[in-house]
Amino acid sequence: MRKGTAKPFVKWAGGKGQHLKTFDDMFPNELVEGKLKTYIEPFIGGGAVLFHILQNYNIQKAYINDINSELINCYKCIKQDVQKVIVHLSQLEKEYFVFDDRAKYFYNVRDKFNKSELNGKFDFEKCAEFIFLNKTCFNGLYRVNSSGKFNVPHGKYKNPLICDKENLILCSEVLQRVEIFNGGYEQMLDKIDKNTFVYFDPPYRALLKHKSFNSFDKARFGDDQQKTLAKNFKIVSGRGAVLMLSNSDPKNVDSEDDFFDELYKDFYIDRITAKRTINCQAGKRGNITEIVVRNFKRDEE
Repeated sequence: MRKGTAKPFVKWAGGKGQHLKTFDDMFPNELVEGKLKTYIEPFIGGGAVLFHILQNYNIQKAYINDINSELINCYKCIKQDVQKVIVHLSQLEKEYFVFDDRAKYFYNVRDKFNKSELNGKFDFEKCAEFIFLNKTCFNGLYRVNSSGKFNVPHGKYKNPLICDKENLILCSEVLQRVEIFNGGYEQMLDKIDKNTFVYFDPPYRALLKHKSFNSFDKARFGDDQQKTLAKNFKIVSGRGAVLMLSNSDPKNVDSEDDFFDELYKDFYIDRITAKRTINCQAGKRGNITEIVVRNFKRDEE
């Protein structure tokens, strides 16, 4: 094993890297004491919590899932043969830095990415293109239009770190303990039992209906889907599983909006501070609150 700490290989809107220290104080005693051996994350996204837990707690097996096929292809490729990913990504990085018009090169790669379908179980070329676009697009976003096409513009960074070889290798080592699935989160529910710690991080409910960055896949996650998730949360809680869930806090924009307070009224709800980082106007990237739902007590409660 190489020395170092594996970190998410992509930047992801709503990524939980900023919350890891807070989460350490919120995690269940059973996880801290090493009693829980299985970890499940049905909405994996950038994987900040996954990499943190697998490197700091005694989890023996993990299951991850996401509906985004392109993202899951990256996890599978990095786990299967990280050196192939590095070869393809290094070539893109080299060409990008020597190209006279970097924006043009970016859009050429984006067009190629959007026109091609995933090729087989492991598509190393598309994996590299995915990471390249994430590292060079505006603010590191991943967003698609209604046709499922990646539509974030060029980011104009002076010297982005595109191929982080050491981190990719570390990620690959961590992922050897992980089983990876692609599809709706519901397919993970049958794997949850009393010996499992589950962290749900679904696409956040939009604080403003006309401004939403939850378009990680062409399938949208609206209020009806949030309500169904809450029902499933209650079902698997009844099996004795240990659960946490994150989402946006509607009270940031409407103090009387009790949407999540009502949905999860049978559980513990915390509000934690988060720094908003994806607004297109830098001046509006201030602090907001997010909710964390738990089905377990902490020591002081």
